[in-house]
Amino acid sequence: GEFEPTSFMYHNDASSPAVVRAGRRETRYLNPYTGDIITPHEDALSQFFGTMRGWHRWFNRTGDERATARMITGASNLMFLFLVISGVYLWLPAVYNWGTMRLRLWFHPNAKTGNARDFNWHHVFGFWAALPLVVIVATATVFYYPWANNLVYRLAGEEPPQRGASTSMVRETARPDGADVMSLDSLFDIAAQHREQWNTLTLTVPSPEASVISFAIDQGTGGEPQKRHNLHLNAYTGDVVEWAPFTSQTAGRQARSWVRFLHTGEAFGLIGQTVAGIASLAAVLMVWTGLSLALYRFRRWLKRQNKSASSVPLEEVV
Repeated sequence: GEFEPTSFMYHNDASSPAVVRAGRRETRYLNPYTGDIITPHEDALSQFFGTMRGWHRWFNRTGDERATARMITGASNLMFLFLVISGVYLWLPAVYNWGTMRLRLWFHPNAKTGNARDFNWHHVFGFWAALPLVVIVATATVFYYPWANNLVYRLAGEEPPQRGASTSMVRETARPDGADVMSLDSLFDIAAQHREQWNTLTLTVPSPEASVISFAIDQGTGGEPQKRHNLHLNAYTGDVVEWAPFTSQTAGRQARSWVRFLHTGEAFGLIGQTVAGIASLAAVLMVWTGLSLALYRFRRWLKRQNKSASSVPLEEVV
């Protein structure tokens, strides 16, 4: 139909399907032995996580409503970043006083009232989750705002690339006399043999007249940017035109690659994802305890106001 593939991925696992994508939003799964399209089965867990992802990014809206939703989630993320950083700043006086600091590092057995417990918990979760939350929230800002994306490149010491411009530096090769383009099967075999260890091999679907065929070789879990490399082959001979490991990229492109997977914790594997998950849970508890403390202070303020009003002599009121 209207499905126009842009990439084709093989897994180095005999039981995994081949994955064909059209851009970032449409995906087809193929039987790697027959080429048949695999119809995804109904999976309640996958649907659940898909829905949660939609709420996380744009309140599960569709169409033009997504742009408005992204403005709200982006602004909320930016405000949360301010709260985290300002919270760290408020900690600074306690850092120089070990007696005060020690009481806020762990759960206090004497915090028995609701207000004392929330105060203690807010500080404990805030202290241990501060650094992961700064990383998670700051990297999310890059996804929402062009100025934040450009800042990543500038901090790395280079000018940000123009939006929509190609970042590839590989030049097209001349066609040898009488040569025909090699089959993609043959080129896949050459790419697979270029590195002994790889988990996924992804072909960027070339144009019919392309003389260079590009592959992405992932030697990690898919979320480790330092293990993702690019291989460019001559479409007529299969010779390597360029081998571009992660370390060959500019500092700016390396930093931008890290941002995506630092946000989810995937850059550090299972440990990183676990830390990101715990920090996210801590953020929820910080919001809850923060609201509870704010409500307590508000009630205490109302009580003072009422007490002050009731202490005014009747003749002054008259």
